[in-house]
Amino acid sequence: MIVRPARNVRGSISLPGDKSISHRYAMLAAIADGPSRLENYSTGADCASTLGCLRSLGVKWDRKNGDENVIEVQGSGLTLTAPSEPLDCGNSGSTIRMLSGIAAGQKFTTEMGGDESLSRRPMERIITPLTSMGARITSHDGRPPLRIVGGNIEAIHYKMPMASAQVKTCLLFAGLLADGETRIEEPLRTRDHGEVALRAFGAQLERNGNEVRIRGGQRLRGIEARVPGDLSSAAFFLCAAALFPNSQLTITHLLMNPTRARLLDILVQIGLRISVTQLEEIHGELVGTLQVEGGQLKGAVISGSDTAALIDEIPVLAAIAPYTEQGIEVRDAKELRVKESDRIRSIATNLAAMGAQVEELADGLKIPGGQSLHGAELESFDDHRIAMAFSIAALRAQGETLIRGSECAAISFPAFFSSLEALVER
Repeated sequence: MIVRPARNVRGSISLPGDKSISHRYAMLAAIADGPSRLENYSTGADCASTLGCLRSLGVKWDRKNGDENVIEVQGSGLTLTAPSEPLDCGNSGSTIRMLSGIAAGQKFTTEMGGDESLSRRPMERIITPLTSMGARITSHDGRPPLRIVGGNIEAIHYKMPMASAQVKTCLLFAGLLADGETRIEEPLRTRDHGEVALRAFGAQLERNGNEVRIRGGQRLRGIEARVPGDLSSAAFFLCAAALFPNSQLTITHLLMNPTRARLLDILVQIGLRISVTQLEEIHGELVGTLQVEGGQLKGAVISGSDTAALIDEIPVLAAIAPYTEQGIEVRDAKELRVKESDRIRSIATNLAAMGAQVEELADGLKIPGGQSLHGAELESFDDHRIAMAFSIAALRAQGETLIRGSECAAISFPAFFSSLEALVER
């Protein structure tokens, strides 16, 4: 993909369904009683991987009238069917980690793997607690493929050593299938889509501070829901608008979950003007319309709980950091090194290629502000968020930027580049 410089961003956009919610809704619809209808289901390849795995587990679903955004799922109840072959999770860490919680409670063996990138992702974070619950799991040195021998699992009280919404959701799903009450303690509050989705499907949970509890054996009921627009995808368009003082952007039906909305606080802090209208609650998730105007960009330090809340959005925030006045520093972000690529290294490499000063830290980045970037040949590193992040940085660079392997954006947002082009003025 070749990205040319722009002079402004202006227009209105409605985004595909949130990936995090799409994964969770599909998995819970699969083990619910009765049918579910999911509108605006994510168009990304990762969420398609979840649907493919569910079909292999005997779950019946189809696209309503051929519309890829509307999925109808016939729930199988809490008991699924043994797959005849290994589940292909593609590039999706969300799929393999969260679905493992459900597989652990099934009375059969499930093998799960994926592509080369997924095969490098750490899985001990789910293997350890699921083994404590009674599942027997083998792996390749703590990485996929996984072989999960499920069965009668027992509730546990688990203190998570690191903040991870995927791990928390995995254990909540396993807890739903376990005997007794499962208690999960987080070191930091992470996004709560798993809890909200479970309640939407009829489960009862209790939260006290950073601890959440779920009682096993509860039955779920199917729902009809429209998945809100993906806030992580919105981050790219918001950052594009932030690059131009006269930009005007409207994003409709967007997820506004408080555990995800820290992104908006940070963008306002660095100078983007954002107002929220038409705010409503749908199945426990806040949804609204954003009105956005550009401004003078300042700077920010992202660390601690902010890093956990912004882990998916850090690549694009870092990509626009050179254009801010004070720059952006990212700390406490070691998790970025074990994503689809080593995102700390990928960001530093591409910024340097565009002529930026950048300091790569063990757990983050230090990127000074007040810099001018030039177009360059960049690598996506087969990482969808890196490809999209640097298409945004390229909008204010001098000259054209070529992003190799940009097709990996389809992992989360197949129409990303055409959607961006529709909003850019040159």
